Amino acid sequence: MSHPRDAATARLATGSRELDQILGGGIPANSINIIMGAPGSGKTALAEEFVFANAYDEHRPILYFTTLSEPLDKVIRYLQQFRFFDAEKMGGAVRYEGLGAELAEKGIGALLPRLKTAIKTTSPKIIVIDSFKAIHDLATSTQEMRLMLYEVAGLLAAYHTTVLLIGEYRSEDIAIFPEFAVVDGIIELARHSSGRRDERYLRVVKLRGSSYQQGVHAFDISADGVNVYPRLVSPVEAASYKRDVRRTASGVPGLDPMLGGGFPTGSATLLAGPTGSGKTTMGIQFIVEGLRRGEGGLLVNFQENPTQLAHQVDQIGGALDHDARARLKLLYYSAVELSIDRIVVNIFQALRQEGIRRVVIDAIGDLAIAASDDTRMHDYLYALVQHFAVMGVSSVLTLETDPPHMATNEAHGRISHMTDNIVFLELKPRDGVVRRTLRIAKARGVAHDLQSHEMEIGGKGLRIDGVTVP
Repeated sequence: MSHPRDAATARLATGSRELDQILGGGIPANSINIIMGAPGSGKTALAEEFVFANAYDEHRPILYFTTLSEPLDKVIRYLQQFRFFDAEKMGGAVRYEGLGAELAEKGIGALLPRLKTAIKTTSPKIIVIDSFKAIHDLATSTQEMRLMLYEVAGLLAAYHTTVLLIGEYRSEDIAIFPEFAVVDGIIELARHSSGRRDERYLRVVKLRGSSYQQGVHAFDISADGVNVYPRLVSPVEAASYKRDVRRTASGVPGLDPMLGGGFPTGSATLLAGPTGSGKTTMGIQFIVEGLRRGEGGLLVNFQENPTQLAHQVDQIGGALDHDARARLKLLYYSAVELSIDRIVVNIFQALRQEGIRRVVIDAIGDLAIAASDDTRMHDYLYALVQHFAVMGVSSVLTLETDPPHMATNEAHGRISHMTDNIVFLELKPRDGVVRRTLRIAKARGVAHDLQSHEMEIGGKGLRIDGVTVP
């Protein structure tokens, strides 16, 4: 026997794992909700994905009512372009009906009797009205609209059904239209221009009696439906995790002795230096060393495509066997079209795969360009590093610097304090020849070599000579 508390806390999946995460598990069952946004913001796509994610019971079907602004044939025609569309559910578990003609003929008073009949005859699990805001255009007075709204809200609240009201509402309409006061949840979809790009965002404005992830979250729409990328925040369990006392080999000959045995496992390391100093090469060596030791590795890059990266891994890794190569995960994103929230979702999806213990992000300067501002970038990187630490994943972040010393650069200084280790790769002219050097500027909690050492780059990567073990 179900407990009343179970009914109060039950959730319906939206079809997007990430949106469910934002909503604390999905849309609360038996609630009335508004999905609002400008034309073309994705409201109907989001509602339809929700419908098909929950369409499996013909005895409690889902009713999708279209009104004046969304002709029924157009809604169904665009619906068929999505992969979640299932023609076999049409007319059974999912039923579309047009109310436009009836509303136009009889006015807004036609809605309540139609809903009563539908509830009595089909016992719907979910009701969608698209667009609800368009019904305002038929009201002869504000009083008539309010009276109809309260009667509809009372009917829907008394019956165990989950309701989505879709509308082209603006943010300022929340304080004007009475439906916002009576609904349990509000999800706002919006578009924002960033440079030459248009970016989509959603936010939960209201979710009565439920916790949810606040702030704006990026999303896009593809043939799979609505893809949501939750805003990265620091893990709530950060204070309780235990630091791993083991060491992680760097894969760079000569570097581990400078660190007393390697990077602390689960630590974050910043590789900073000018172009051509060896940052990407050193990052690949870090990944390859893990592959040799049976650890999965994730290499995230914004400049070189996966084919080029795989070639570099082959050069440095040499005779890696098939199993070792299978442990490598490459993620490439064009620096022109970066979305930092989309990247982090894909990183964590990759980390959930068994065995990934090392991550290299090359380079965080590209992420900084994609972020909306310095504060957003600071919070994003801080949260990312904290998640890696809690998960026991050792990370390497590369940063191109010019000039190579970061101490006088305020922005770089804000990044450096987030990481456990800082390694400078430098190019120094001497006797008419430019020489590569490496220096450990910081290794939190680890006795380390403070000397600057010359290094060489060969076919197998970087090597450091003349190391003094502390």
